[in-house]
Amino acid sequence: MTPVFDVVIVGAGAAGLFCAGIAGQRGLRVLLLDHAPKVAEKIRISGGGRCNFTNRELDPRQPQRHFLSQNPAFCRSALARYTPADFIALLQRHGVAFEEKHKGQLFCSRSAQDLIALLLHECGAGGVTHWQPCGVRAVHWHDGAPGSASYRLETERGAVAAHAVVVATGGLPVPKIGASDWGLRLAQQFGLPIVAPRPALVPLTFEPSGWAPFAHLAGLALPVHIATGNKKQGMAFDEDLLFTHRGLSGPAGLQISSYWNPGQPLRIDLHPQAPLEATLLAAKAAGVRKRLPNQLAQQLPQRLCDTWTEHRPDWQRPVSDCSDKALAQLAASLHQWAPTPHGDEGWAKAEVMRGGVDTRQLRSQSMESTQPGLYFIGEVVDVTGWLGGYNFQWAWASAHACALALPQASHCSP
Repeated sequence: MTPVFDVVIVGAGAAGLFCAGIAGQRGLRVLLLDHAPKVAEKIRISGGGRCNFTNRELDPRQPQRHFLSQNPAFCRSALARYTPADFIALLQRHGVAFEEKHKGQLFCSRSAQDLIALLLHECGAGGVTHWQPCGVRAVHWHDGAPGSASYRLETERGAVAAHAVVVATGGLPVPKIGASDWGLRLAQQFGLPIVAPRPALVPLTFEPSGWAPFAHLAGLALPVHIATGNKKQGMAFDEDLLFTHRGLSGPAGLQISSYWNPGQPLRIDLHPQAPLEATLLAAKAAGVRKRLPNQLAQQLPQRLCDTWTEHRPDWQRPVSDCSDKALAQLAASLHQWAPTPHGDEGWAKAEVMRGGVDTRQLRSQSMESTQPGLYFIGEVVDVTGWLGGYNFQWAWASAHACALALPQASHCSP
């Protein structure tokens, strides 16, 4: 006889585990499936193995400002109803130690494995049935009588029936740990549109010959102001920028990559702390005889100063011998650098996916799609957070909203 569950959740990552635990503890019969051999690998490898699981700076009154989507207001409901404080309280109940780093980012103090163990414990408390590894070969739906199991899933461990299906399969980044497009293909099977996926929070790359003068700066990092798009519709961040052999990374590069579109130049201020022109003119007025690159190195890394000035003879002189115009041009070039990336490092290096299931086909209160009984949560949805724990918070919040809605949606008693 085919086993029947109230809900089958496909994907045992952050969103899937969290949704399964809550739904199970509300009295639903839950089956959690994942084709990968290891549970929650993305949690395990994130944040250097300590998982940046949320961010205190998310504002419950306007949480959507930390996210991008073609339907920007969609994520507000779930994020406002399940906040970072709520997830922090869960960790505290389980005795999981954590610490705050840069800009509200919270990490496990010991290991991301502590968080995985917490989520598995929550699933255990809800009596969740967990099959892994176990892929899903097909999903069938029939519009039966109220209360009947509308879905039949053909899995690698046999067929199961369910009142509802939750897709928590994540996005396309890091294929080596099992990322796939299964969730997107299932959405398309049921006629749900997809916002074209692309890598986000990903290092940007440049055409090799054009980047050659900067390639030897790999490893150099400095605080910058970085922007893309126009001043009305663009986005800007104040973060640390990291030079790589192929382009730009670090928090600044990753953040801006989510908003950058091919062909757009970046706008980078390499010294946002203060205007360089006034500083250099003051040094000239004081009769400073240092070579300009060495004087500039009081404000910026020496390697950057040497690279920036080496092809301009009028930037190689003692400061007191430089013209005011040359000093102004040097300052402007550093404050208004506008390189145009050639591309990015792709899915292998991306932290998250931009795009996904179109949220205009989902209910923000429940995450149910216009296909009855079919839900989408976490990264597979067209909601992409900033760097710094925001994407994990979306996983918790969307899973929570879905889990609370499932009893009514699947005609089960909580």
